[in-house]
Amino acid sequence: MLHEILLSLSGQKSSLFNFQAEKDAVSEESFPLLSPPEKALLASLARLSRLHAELRTHTALICSSHPSVICRAVSTSIRSQHLGEFQKKILEVEKAILVEDSGYVGGYGIVPLATVVGQFTPWTRRMEWLWEISRYIQPSKEEQTEGCTGAGLIDRLREESQTGYVDIEQIALHLIGAAETAWMRQLSTWLLYGNLPILGKEDFFIQEAGTSANDGPVSITEFAIHSNLIPQFVSSHTAASILFIGKTLNLIRAKRGPSSARTSEGLLTSPVTLHGEHIKYLAELRSPIPAMKLSNAVDSIRLSLSQSTLSKLLPLPKILEILSLLHDFLLLRRGEFATALVSHADARLMERQRRSETTRSMMSNSVDGIAVKEGDVVTALTNTWVELYSLQNEEDPVDDELDLARDIVRLSIKTKEHGQPQGLLPGGPGAELIAETSSIPFDDLLFPVPTSLTLQVRPPLDLFLSASDISVYTKVHSYLLGLRRAQLRLGGLWKHTPLRRSHPSPWGPPRSNSRFGRVRLQKGRERENARTCQMRAIWATSSASLFVLSEIGGYLQGEVVNGSWQHFQDWVEAGVSETGTPSGSRPGTASSSKARSLGLSSGRLGEEPGSDTTQPKRHDPETLTAAHHRYLSVLVQSLFINEITFTKALRNLLVRIDHFIALVIRLESIQRNMDLETDEGVVDALVDYASEENEVWQALRAAREDTEKGINEVVARLRDIDDSRAGEGRMMFEPTYGSFSVAQANSCSYVPRKAAGVDRLLMKLDFATGTGN
Repeated sequence: MLHEILLSLSGQKSSLFNFQAEKDAVSEESFPLLSPPEKALLASLARLSRLHAELRTHTALICSSHPSVICRAVSTSIRSQHLGEFQKKILEVEKAILVEDSGYVGGYGIVPLATVVGQFTPWTRRMEWLWEISRYIQPSKEEQTEGCTGAGLIDRLREESQTGYVDIEQIALHLIGAAETAWMRQLSTWLLYGNLPILGKEDFFIQEAGTSANDGPVSITEFAIHSNLIPQFVSSHTAASILFIGKTLNLIRAKRGPSSARTSEGLLTSPVTLHGEHIKYLAELRSPIPAMKLSNAVDSIRLSLSQSTLSKLLPLPKILEILSLLHDFLLLRRGEFATALVSHADARLMERQRRSETTRSMMSNSVDGIAVKEGDVVTALTNTWVELYSLQNEEDPVDDELDLARDIVRLSIKTKEHGQPQGLLPGGPGAELIAETSSIPFDDLLFPVPTSLTLQVRPPLDLFLSASDISVYTKVHSYLLGLRRAQLRLGGLWKHTPLRRSHPSPWGPPRSNSRFGRVRLQKGRERENARTCQMRAIWATSSASLFVLSEIGGYLQGEVVNGSWQHFQDWVEAGVSETGTPSGSRPGTASSSKARSLGLSSGRLGEEPGSDTTQPKRHDPETLTAAHHRYLSVLVQSLFINEITFTKALRNLLVRIDHFIALVIRLESIQRNMDLETDEGVVDALVDYASEENEVWQALRAAREDTEKGINEVVARLRDIDDSRAGEGRMMFEPTYGSFSVAQANSCSYVPRKAAGVDRLLMKLDFATGTGN
């Protein structure tokens, strides 16, 4: 019977155990003389035999069909290492019996069954655990569950290693080593060459997200992180660094691919010479891989790559150049750009309105029915660039930033198909910030259709700026431009001379000395006095609206936008900036922009400010990216774009102001026609101007009341923001930008600037609203 036991334990079919009938039972037909104690002893061996056979079959299936290379590696390790050790144990027992070892063979050559069973008892627990792991890797068809991923298997093995059984812990650690070795091979392919692994590509946590077309002949492949495929010992910051390194290597390979003959020698040789150093960082990792050591190794590779290749591919002056452009044009630091854009947009609308006007009477002077085409939007931006160029003098230096802005800044109509920015994944970095921003639109204030001012990010700047960053900048631009446009239009009301004083001037001597002249002069004065009394409330509302919008715009543009940018720029330049003083609260101009241009000729990449005793610290591009995300996150919070109630109230106020201004302009047109009819005898029999004037005055009174209510609503929402943030102890500089809020806290030392409290703004607004306590 002993040879039957050993054969069965080896995975061979044996007549000793009847696996067709009851599970793990001894065959009664083949061995009818077995006693109950012997059957009980053989039951454990029957279970062990069954587990051995099923494990061999199941692991063979995993090794041949499972899509995960990590799962295959673990299954191969189970099959070759641990099942092999069990087979060796069987041979050891068999050899000991054959040589009549006294530990197994007793008197008269008798081998106690309990001794044999005792030799395999520890293996029962091991086989049970291995069978559980193999079933976790690839469940049976009856369970109707999907197989696990490589990351899930690594996490499961790490949990199972925390056990009280020494033998199970050793097996788990060995399987962890096999799994992490396979995972490190995938990782090293990406970190050293920027290539996705050939085998098990679908199981790697970095996947292709599409291809972006460039101006050149080479297309750049986009990559994204799948969080469900990341092992738990890999932090979010480490995963982001791994993605950054691979994207950088991909970009380098793409740039030197078709034009390698014209590529600089440093760009070609730098990645090759660094491979040995990078391999050394990875070779120092031992299983089980500690999260901190992996993070340090990835950071070392990233810093090594940044200090060599990226310092040439993505230098600090280029990063600051694009950031300065975003601040000047999308964040409206250049006041003349916003003024020219609003002016030319209104000019295109008026021209389109004159063409499409079918009736002469338009009560609200609305532009909602105007069909705006893409050409109108493009023409408005083109005329804006022409005006900005005309403002330059011959003595001014060449404005390279304006040339770059004209080349990459685009104004276009947003469509439903292009509502989501390209390259922005639902779970990618920046998606949380975009989701937190208010859904109240401001992009249809410049034109009656939604438009967006965007920036074409070209490689290698896409390593620094993502699609989500540009989407946030676009939202902030439409938000700030809506405020600036309302200020400009309200200020433009005072340019309508007939509304403010008698225009043209009344008759003077000698015509006013005649009887007819005196009568006409008296009627004109009475008419002007009546209109002046009626317009007092209109001008009061206009002044209050302009004051409120100016104070809010000054706070957002000066205290928040310019102050935050100056703080962030000083951190990036590390104290090398020539100005050293923060921007004022007033919008900037081109001359001030040139005066505060990039002072980087004498600066080093990422030097920290300080005295001579302070050691310089270099900021690599990924650290700058994390700092920029923090800066952008705090900017959104400080601008109140994430406050739905405030943005809704502000949007309603801006719409009411537009309606109010349109009625005032319409009233001027009607009164001018009435004066021509009364004074000059120019009569239009088809239009009743007196009736139209009464209707406009009624609508204007209602619009004035709505505007004042809108002002009070905006101020009330600002008070709610001030109370909520003060009551909750909320820090305005607390970043909440997706995975960059906490994950990159250790890698980025930048602390965003905290803007002044809302209470200062409210103290100024109380003067206009008269609601202060």
